[in-house]
Amino acid sequence: MSNDAKDSGCGQQELTFDGGEGHGFSAESLSVADVLRLPSMRGARLIGGAAGLDRVVELSNVMEVPDILPWVKPGELMLTTAYPIRDRPEDLEGLLETFDQHGLAAIGLKSGRYLEQIPEAAVKAADALGLPLIHLGEDVGFDEIMQEVLTGNLDRRAQVIARTEASMRELVDVVVGGGDLADVCRMLAQWTGVAAAVTTLDGRVRCLRTADAEATSAEVSGLECFDRSGRFRVEDEPAGISRHANPRGPEHREGDGTMSAVLNWGNVVIEGGRRPAAETLPAQNLGRIVAFGTRTLRAGDFRLLEQAAAAAALVITREQAITAVESKYRTDFVLEVLRGHIASTDRVLSHAYSLGWDLDRPISIAVAEVDSESDSTDASNKRTMQALFANAWTKVVSQFDPRAAVVGSGDQVIVLLAAEPRERIVRRLEEFVSSVRGHGGGGRRRFSVGISRPAEGVSRLAPAYQEAMRALEVGRQLDRGQGLRHYDSLGVYRLLLQVGEQTELRKFAEEVLGPLATDAKEEYAGLRETLQALLDHHLNVAETARALFFHYNTLRYRIGKLEQMVGPFTEDPDLRLSLALALQIVKLP
Repeated sequence: MSNDAKDSGCGQQELTFDGGEGHGFSAESLSVADVLRLPSMRGARLIGGAAGLDRVVELSNVMEVPDILPWVKPGELMLTTAYPIRDRPEDLEGLLETFDQHGLAAIGLKSGRYLEQIPEAAVKAADALGLPLIHLGEDVGFDEIMQEVLTGNLDRRAQVIARTEASMRELVDVVVGGGDLADVCRMLAQWTGVAAAVTTLDGRVRCLRTADAEATSAEVSGLECFDRSGRFRVEDEPAGISRHANPRGPEHREGDGTMSAVLNWGNVVIEGGRRPAAETLPAQNLGRIVAFGTRTLRAGDFRLLEQAAAAAALVITREQAITAVESKYRTDFVLEVLRGHIASTDRVLSHAYSLGWDLDRPISIAVAEVDSESDSTDASNKRTMQALFANAWTKVVSQFDPRAAVVGSGDQVIVLLAAEPRERIVRRLEEFVSSVRGHGGGGRRRFSVGISRPAEGVSRLAPAYQEAMRALEVGRQLDRGQGLRHYDSLGVYRLLLQVGEQTELRKFAEEVLGPLATDAKEEYAGLRETLQALLDHHLNVAETARALFFHYNTLRYRIGKLEQMVGPFTEDPDLRLSLALALQIVKLP
């Protein structure tokens, strides 16, 4: 499992969960506060750096000479007498700063005969750094402290291992017992005491739970780790665990007077699809599992995240296998109907009804297809992204028409829904497209949509599908892979698409436009645009100049150049008709 983590001031809104330390696993290592409670620390007192009591103590060391820096390790509890600094006690302040830069957890100092009093400047430096400075009692033994730190850390790690094994057994029982992602998410939230979410490959939240109750999407939408549509920002994930303060300051209050939460969050990639016989193949990215809360996420929390990710991978893989079989069955049935293979209308209607679809009504067919030229989906994730695309369409269409048929076939989604007047069905599909590209979770891929005229009866579905495909092809070509066209809005394209020999159309365009039918020179595209604008404005030079933001004389110059290339179109109405058709042919796919 690969994991990313981030502690971020992403709290724009406070979540309703208890992020207390009583939840979840204990830390694998003692904190400075834990060390101060050890029996061997009797008589010790904290004199500076109280803000760093939560620093983790991985191991302990003894400083006998001042030049110990080459041996200092992050997370150490440094034990020392005043002997190394007996000659220059004022150096303690600078030594603390250096130790802090090396990641030291805390310093335990015996003053004794070598140092009557710890310098006030050193205490102030410890407070400023948040580096705990502990004054040890005279009867404190270094060996005893080091032994108890080592034993305490070993005991904690043994407990974590035991609890990790127990949690894995619980997760396996849930998955084997038919549990879903919500169950996995709920268990993770209960164990860690923070909110947990499972997202799709592109960051759409599939389920979200807190330790006590289900969180709402509104509670999540304000966090900076989610975008405005509620998608977790999977593409902006830095690696590592860090700590952030609220960037607007601890005293910042929201408009309603409530304090905004400072949230720490981390996530683990849900991977699946790796087979023992093919270890060289990359594992398939199935999504993310995310935990976020007001307390710092620890190594034990990430171990739980990894286990939950493994369980989620099993659940998702199982769902995909079932969905793939059901989806293929549904898709094959729809494609057979759209190809005109109808043995009995009653049988088709009956079978559609058993699948939850109503085809016994006027039907409009919409076809959405991903633009293959701009699609950069990795081959290993292709099938997952296709499923996301189809699921997104199913989700948004079902909210409007629960009896509509929605099936995915590769990068194409076919929708058979209740027919409406042209203007209304276009607006409806525009809403669907907006949702799929945003909240619906379609994978943020470029796609175009074609819409058919209403089909009366099952026997008219095949011609309607061809209409939707033609509208799709024209829209994709004219709108650069993101078009939405109704068949009735194609205008002259409806006639041009009926011409069986497309090479004849191209030949006609080349004869009428000459070199303007090509892109041999960069200026040709601009000249075609100027010619189209002139035809659209009935050769009115003043209106065309305003529409193109040209100077009047500039447009006059271009008109002269165009007439040299295509003929006297300002005087010949037949030539203008031919030019208008040729310009549309050039735009055809």
